[in-house]
Amino acid sequence: MLVPVTRLLVALAAAAWAVSACGDPDPRDAAGTESASTAASQTTEAPEPATAAGDIVDDSAEGDLLHTVQGRGRLVCGVSGTRVIFSETRPDGSVVGVDADFCRVVAAAVFGDAGAVEFVSLTTGERFAALQSGHIDVLFRSTTWTQSRDTAVGLDFGPVIYYDGQQLMARAADRYTISSEVADIAGAVVCALAGTTTEQNVSDAADAAGIDITLTTLEDFDAIIENFIAGACDVATADGSALAGRKAKQQPDDQEWVIFPATPFSKEPLAPVYPQNQSRFGDVVNWAVYATIIADEKGITQANVDAMAADPPDAEAARLLGASDDEQQSNMGLAPDAFHQAISQVGNYGEILARHLGPAGLTRAGSINASWRDGGLIYAPPAR
Repeated sequence: MLVPVTRLLVALAAAAWAVSACGDPDPRDAAGTESASTAASQTTEAPEPATAAGDIVDDSAEGDLLHTVQGRGRLVCGVSGTRVIFSETRPDGSVVGVDADFCRVVAAAVFGDAGAVEFVSLTTGERFAALQSGHIDVLFRSTTWTQSRDTAVGLDFGPVIYYDGQQLMARAADRYTISSEVADIAGAVVCALAGTTTEQNVSDAADAAGIDITLTTLEDFDAIIENFIAGACDVATADGSALAGRKAKQQPDDQEWVIFPATPFSKEPLAPVYPQNQSRFGDVVNWAVYATIIADEKGITQANVDAMAADPPDAEAARLLGASDDEQQSNMGLAPDAFHQAISQVGNYGEILARHLGPAGLTRAGSINASWRDGGLIYAPPAR
């Protein structure tokens, strides 16, 4: 039985104080539809270290996380549970969103079962401590990859699953438009999340634009939006995806919200995080993500993956889907059809994003999250 670890995480939080979320608000709503395996995956609060057969921390001499996860029979995946578009815990305990689906991708690759996931809801202050202490295996929590987190905090990052950036949201009635720039918020009251680099980013942007703003910091994104709706904040700031999700869900009928500038003023590459020096497990996380990207490039979808495996379009697809003697999944400690299962049960990269971005009015087309073939940054190494 998993129980909260609030006391332990508080003690550990001091070690991770410098890595507070950059533009990582915790909205209480999310866009997107439930994937086929959602109902089988439930969420819990951050657990105590498991014991006996359910050990989360591998006490074996090898200390190999992949071995531990496979022996346990489920992946323990840290998510927000309240983060718009990326992970939302529904009343029935199921979790939906981009991050949640990538947890399922990894589970499907490891176990052949996308539902073999235990979701752990974590705040921004808890997330790194939970990973460092072994209470979760991997963190998919719209987390920005930064130098300090990759080095001083002692964590490793996987491939970027979404390129985001900090933007501003204001009311059209205050004469803001989608063409507005940072300079246009001169004199405004700007609300940002306390204890995150979001507040530093907007202060730096204001200084660069040569303007003065009044910065108000609040402890959670719900409070920011509530104050914004009430008029106590002229401008709200966060990652663009978070603002878009809130606009889609909470914009009152008597208000029109606009998000600007068109080009974000910070870089927020969102990526999975796992314990440092766990290369076998890291390889699995990395290549599970890459498999969805390669499948997207080749037009391999949930609907046609079985047919593609039976008659692969090329040698790389044959290897990726386990339909070739040259497949590499076996060398990783996985079944040859590991990525076939992931795509069949969860979908390719484009399908995952479309499932959750669409309801928030976002799209990959024309964005940096488009495939490299279409002018974007989404790219995977070759499967060979």
